[in-house]
Amino acid sequence: MSIFLNTQLGKNKLTPKQVLSDPILFLAFGFGSGLARKAPGTLGTLAAVPVYWLFAQADIVVYSLLTLVVTIAGISICGRAAEKLGEHDFGGIVWDEVAGYLITMWLVPLTWQTLAAGFVLFRLFDILKPWPISWADRHISGGLGIMLDDVLAGAFAAVTLFLIAHGGWI
Repeated sequence: MSIFLNTQLGKNKLTPKQVLSDPILFLAFGFGSGLARKAPGTLGTLAAVPVYWLFAQADIVVYSLLTLVVTIAGISICGRAAEKLGEHDFGGIVWDEVAGYLITMWLVPLTWQTLAAGFVLFRLFDILKPWPISWADRHISGGLGIMLDDVLAGAFAAVTLFLIAHGGWI
């Protein structure tokens, strides 16, 4: 039994080895976390936690710039990965989860409570996809479409987390 999602990925039937050895696919698959057999989006978000921790060591301006770079670069990364896989928004593409989690954590201090609450809130918004997230998920294609629903989920989670954290609940 393999720990990987499949031994043939996407319509182009790429192997996990091909994903891990291609820089674009390696990033798109969240450093390999998107290869997981179950819950690749959740594991992709988990892979974002150390990225967040590293970025959070910087001041808010640097954090903001790095998050913006991850998000904008994600449009190309996810779009190119989808082309290489021959499939739009393949489940293993989780760079959008990395960007979404970084957005979620943008305006709160680094604590174990905000890490956990941000993780849960982002996953909830990403899975439930309330409007307009669901609209973007269905109507926008390409790399922008792959990224946009998670950027919106991250923004919804960020506002919620900000209110919770600054309301004194965590």
